[in-house]
Amino acid sequence: MEIINIRDDFIKLGQALKLAGLVESGVDAKYVIQDGQVKLNGQIEMQRGKKVFIGDIIEFDGNQVKVGKAVGLKV
Repeated sequence: MEIINIRDDFIKLGQALKLAGLVESGVDAKYVIQDGQVKLNGQIEMQRGKKVFIGDIIEFDGNQVKVGKAVGLKV
């Protein structure tokens, strides 16, 4: 399972897919989410703007990505 680290409290689902490298663009993210191909914490999620929080798990195309908290980053 891959881990993506964010510095804020949440990230939007479409952005998380891009950050993890699972899609190439926001448009790609929009289509795979709308097609019901993405799960958030085991449930199909159809909202691209859904807030994804630290500890959440995203599943797409056989890949699992966990959202973690970035530490030591200067803002």
